[in-house]
Amino acid sequence: MKLRKTTTMAKKGEVAAQWLLVDATDQVLGRLAVKVARVLQGKHRPSYTPHVDTGDHVVVINAGSIKLTGNKLANKLYTRYSGYPGGLKTVTAGELLAKHPDRLFRDAVRRMLPKNRLARQMLRKLRVFGAGLPAHEFKAQGLQPVEL
Repeated sequence: MKLRKTTTMAKKGEVAAQWLLVDATDQVLGRLAVKVARVLQGKHRPSYTPHVDTGDHVVVINAGSIKLTGNKLANKLYTRYSGYPGGLKTVTAGELLAKHPDRLFRDAVRRMLPKNRLARQMLRKLRVFGAGLPAHEFKAQGLQPVEL
């Protein structure tokens, strides 16, 4: 009698997502964004399934004190286009970090996720705060501090 080896695939409602707390103080933007994107996708779990959202919720605090290597603060540009003539807006990474550090980090993570509907679902599980987290904000979720 032959034994049949099967691979288990996670189903939509099977995986219980955890809530993780990440402190971004003095972390390098790209290196931290890679690790957060892996957790959002669920690649840190043995039950990872590509077509099912098996990731965890991630709360990132102190995104305003994140570091960029080299001359990226002055040279890296973020552009957006309104759709109208003359509507192309450009801002440097330094300006974006000063005004909206949460957008800078969220954009870095978003670009590291796959480009499909599942990525939009994964990105909804990311919460980024620039200057800190109020003590009562996510207390009910039982945040687990983690070093990434």
